[in-house]
Amino acid sequence: MLKNSTAGGDRTAQPQISEKLVSAGFHALSDPLRIQILELLREQELCVCDLCDRLSVPQSKLSFHLKTLKEAGLVRSRQESRWIYYSLNFAQFLALEQYLAEYRRFIQILPARPCAGADLVR
Repeated sequence: MLKNSTAGGDRTAQPQISEKLVSAGFHALSDPLRIQILELLREQELCVCDLCDRLSVPQSKLSFHLKTLKEAGLVRSRQESRWIYYSLNFAQFLALEQYLAEYRRFIQILPARPCAGADLVR
């Protein structure tokens, strides 16, 4: 889920989330119903029937959104008998948090250098 990379001489090797998982994570977080699902799972593990009842949505719609959350790694599932229970995958939330935290290091961004072809544009 995480990969190690360094992008500079003074940086120590820190785990960084892959671009695919960053994109999938933020896509999953972009839908209000998926946010509601995550808020419910924040309190406790729930089965699909409980989620359907609390959110007043049909199972087919909920299944689509749960699939998106699972593909993003934000939610995990476990099967017990014929029921599937969902819970948050805190490790993935931490990885997204660490990804965003890296931007704090770039609070002061240097202006761009003039392009080599800038003299030709006049």
